[in-house]
Amino acid sequence: MTRIVVLGSTNMDLVAYVDKAPQRGETVNGREFRTVPGGKGANQAVAAARAGGTVSMIGAVGADAFGTRLRAALEESGVHTGLLRTTEGPSGTAHIVVDDEGGNAIVVIPGANGTVTALTPGDEALIALADCLLLQLEIPVEGVLAAAEAARRHGVRTVLTPSPAQPLPAGLLAATDLLIPNEHEAAALTGIGDPYQAADALLDQVREVVITLGSAGSLYAARGAEKITVPAPHVTAVDSTGAGDTFVGTLSLALGEGRPMPDALAWASAAAALSVQRPGASAAMPYRTEIDELAAQAHKGPPTHQAPDAARRQAQARMKQAKHLS
Repeated sequence: MTRIVVLGSTNMDLVAYVDKAPQRGETVNGREFRTVPGGKGANQAVAAARAGGTVSMIGAVGADAFGTRLRAALEESGVHTGLLRTTEGPSGTAHIVVDDEGGNAIVVIPGANGTVTALTPGDEALIALADCLLLQLEIPVEGVLAAAEAARRHGVRTVLTPSPAQPLPAGLLAATDLLIPNEHEAAALTGIGDPYQAADALLDQVREVVITLGSAGSLYAARGAEKITVPAPHVTAVDSTGAGDTFVGTLSLALGEGRPMPDALAWASAAAALSVQRPGASAAMPYRTEIDELAAQAHKGPPTHQAPDAARRQAQARMKQAKHLS
């Protein structure tokens, strides 16, 4: 069984569904409101656990009703929460507007997540036993760096989602094995809008990169290797809020199980495609049998990838009309 540790955020997502997202200074009527357990860290943990991993969560929730519900939601999905701290004050929240095209805009208020600035001895001991450590940037970067360095000391594979995009310490990049930005985050990190060129720039800092391209699929690049692009299944998006986290959680599990990168990317893309067809983030994440079924339908036989130039042209054309999966 693949052992995954996630150090990151837990938030309660406060989601408003609207026909069209408001512009600055504009008020619109919504048709529905939901509170859904989320946070990039918790979302990735739930995705990996539902897909079949043995998953533990390190982070913090507040001493409030949201905190109680967030912990319970993780446990219901099979995530171990023994090292999920409870702190005084509120839990983190994410305020999300979802429009009829499945796109979203998000404001995150850290709450208890802002207290995760360092590791406890128990945290490091748990990381040392893992096959993979998943990190994001919704907790203080000091905590993320401490975890990455602990994983490096113990030879544990580290996967970093650089979201929300921000300048990254050199030490964090040096301790990262696989970086998984979406195309917008890759552009923010490099100043380069073309994801293929951005991937080359990122390889100056990390050994492997996967850039998610929304409905156009994903791009894998590694030092000294040919780039790989894998298409995503064609589906109608309802809510893309947790798609990127679903992709990261399931991709990390697939790699931990020893799948070749093209197969792992195709499987993770199937998981993300399932998640966008349902409302909510963690609540929409699929279970292993569902992923296997869609992956088998979408990719008959071994996943294929195009030559870099052809794949690049197709991805750029599709991205013009894509609903981007964050």
